[in-house]
Amino acid sequence: MDLSAQVKALPDRPGVYLFKGADGEVLYVGKAASLKKRVASYFQSGRPKDAKTTRLMREARDLEVIETASEEEALLLEAHWIKARRTRYNISLRDDKTYPSLRVTAEETYPRLYVGRGPVDPGIRVIGPFTDATGLKRAMRAIRRVIPYRTCRILPKRACLDYYLGLCSAPCEGRISPEAYREQMSRVLRLVEGNKEQVIREMTERMRQCAAERRYEEAARLRDQIAGLGELTVRSRRLNLSAALADLTSLLRLKQPPRRIEGFDISNIHGRQAVGSQVAFLDGKPDKNGYKRFRIKQVAGIDDYGMMREVVRRRYDEPGAGPLPDLILIDGGRGHLNAALEVLRELKLELPAVGIAKQFEHLYLPGEAEPLSLPPISRALQLLQRVRDEAHRFAIGYHRLLRGKAALGSALDEIPGVGPRKKQDLIVRFGSVEGMRRATVEELAQVRGISEGLARRIHKELNQ
Repeated sequence: MDLSAQVKALPDRPGVYLFKGADGEVLYVGKAASLKKRVASYFQSGRPKDAKTTRLMREARDLEVIETASEEEALLLEAHWIKARRTRYNISLRDDKTYPSLRVTAEETYPRLYVGRGPVDPGIRVIGPFTDATGLKRAMRAIRRVIPYRTCRILPKRACLDYYLGLCSAPCEGRISPEAYREQMSRVLRLVEGNKEQVIREMTERMRQCAAERRYEEAARLRDQIAGLGELTVRSRRLNLSAALADLTSLLRLKQPPRRIEGFDISNIHGRQAVGSQVAFLDGKPDKNGYKRFRIKQVAGIDDYGMMREVVRRRYDEPGAGPLPDLILIDGGRGHLNAALEVLRELKLELPAVGIAKQFEHLYLPGEAEPLSLPPISRALQLLQRVRDEAHRFAIGYHRLLRGKAALGSALDEIPGVGPRKKQDLIVRFGSVEGMRRATVEELAQVRGISEGLARRIHKELNQ
């Protein structure tokens, strides 16, 4: 499809656009309140163009766009991409010190985040530059409403109005520890750099942990922050699967496009109710007929690598294992990838494999000393993230099922008068221990075989 045809199909939404050369090199990155109108302006006959834009349009052979939820998100994504690829036609932004940037007083116990220009003092971390100071400030105000941080030059002795407005955690009064504050600041900076999925996954796991430990206030705060981030961060609504598979083929130097990708993940809490999952994607889309789940049988205790070896072996070392994949994706870093590769060598299977680590979304390739880091809008990375996230979802779902059954059984086993039949009826009616805890005595007594006296006993035991 030629460029003019692509322009006609663009959405009238905010986003980032990338002009590419004949070899796929990204030449220029821009942001737009309306992708359709902004990109179309490059092709308007009679519109005057400067020398740089004329050269750019002469070299451009392809176009890629990424929709975002707002202009502010597009601004953050634009800056990240320019910094990652050092695009030739964005040279003025990269080299001009008059553009605004985000600055962090990284050496302070409670780092301050602010927008600045010009020379940078020692000990200051810089993110950017950005093309629009007003848009940048709007974006940071929106993020700050979700994840608070300090902006004051000197910590006051008492909490200021920002604390009561929910914009600061009041480190000045010690209402947050240095460790917790730095964790929040890390999330803010990763949001600015485009690592939305990583931040939300991390916060979701933390929320679940807090809920399991009955720290409900902290869990509720994290839940609200996660919901808020859904309105702030980049939304990649369309992924060209054919292009993503082609990018992946080139990136991993595969002999053919990976039509079938299988992703593996492990889920457990301190080795308990340990499970593994394997999902399959065909031509970039989930193939749920190829999903498998595994209850760990051969590994005891905390040994994720051993669990990964078991799951990969059970998937491929069995009669009628089904079609082999063109690519294996391992959720984890080098250790998890090496565990899978060890099994493949034992089974004499030459299958391409790659690991993706959650912390920085780094890709680990066999035989490569350093991990590969891709920008968040890389189509190849987005496809791998989809496979990884689906494997993670599938594993977590099975783990929760087993954990829920174990918790439900242990909670009811201690109550006299609740046998296997009554236990099953309670499970069907309320679904979980938490559902039973929330139920009234009257609701419990409505279950077949549960008298009012037994209902009172169950209610008392579960809520004491």
